[in-house]
Amino acid sequence: MRHLNHAERLFYQSLRIRLVEERLIELYPEDKIQSPVHLSIGQEAVASGLCANLRSTDLLFATYRSHAFYLAKGGDLKQMMAELYGKQAGGCGGKAGSMHLAAPEVGFMGSSAVVASSIPHAVGAALAAKRLRKDQVIVAVFGDGATEEGVFHESLNFAAKHQLPVLLVCENNGLAVHSRQGARQAYDILELAKVYGLPVTRIEEGADDQEVFQKTKSIVARVRAASEPQFVEIKTVRYKEHVGPGEDWEAGYRSRDDLVRWQQLDPLVRRADWVDRFKDQIMQEIDAAVAFAEAAPWPEESELLTDVI
Repeated sequence: MRHLNHAERLFYQSLRIRLVEERLIELYPEDKIQSPVHLSIGQEAVASGLCANLRSTDLLFATYRSHAFYLAKGGDLKQMMAELYGKQAGGCGGKAGSMHLAAPEVGFMGSSAVVASSIPHAVGAALAAKRLRKDQVIVAVFGDGATEEGVFHESLNFAAKHQLPVLLVCENNGLAVHSRQGARQAYDILELAKVYGLPVTRIEEGADDQEVFQKTKSIVARVRAASEPQFVEIKTVRYKEHVGPGEDWEAGYRSRDDLVRWQQLDPLVRRADWVDRFKDQIMQEIDAAVAFAEAAPWPEESELLTDVI
């Protein structure tokens, strides 16, 4: 990727994420992937654009829909694939699976199936970073449904009160499983964040990795320079069902028109020339990762209770 310009690198990263997940869709019926998968197809630009502004020493806490952030933050693809296979060579020894990926060596601090749990973890890490005078930006990524949890409010209050170096990113696809946002929330997410005195930004063009990159660049810089918490809401659309490799556009809770409108903005759909340019190289990397996972040994029985508290 060294020969690519900035726009090409962002596109390459987004395309890489999508092609990895499309391979997972192909593999899933074979029952080789040993955990549920929550796919980020349609939402790749949020991860690639945001993470391009972060350093490896910055920490990111994500949700169970985290393949995109794991890869964009620099997580090893071979280890990720082995982890999904439940193999010992996985980044968490095969015990984490898709929903609890972690790569602390590049600042990806793990994901969780518990809604909103990324937020207090990030705020706590930001408190530690401030007290230890570390030059770090701490990022919490969460969905719009997480804003309904009590810990969301407690964490925003604490981050604002103590002026912590934390960036709170709401990846808003408008859905909590099958419940649309308007049926759940009587508030505007940004207006709610403002109540706690947080500077807020909304990015409507969440399909555009360049737009996400440019609009989060100055925000990340402010968090780093001023130890000032920031709140960003990024609008996006997931193409696949809540959990699993399939589609659910006929389930009645959303319209395929949403997909069509979003794909008209999606560079991974519109830029077929760039897809053709980069696809072969990415597929070679994916093939190697799958082969690595296939050949990797299973954990030994003696490993069953290690790392279990």
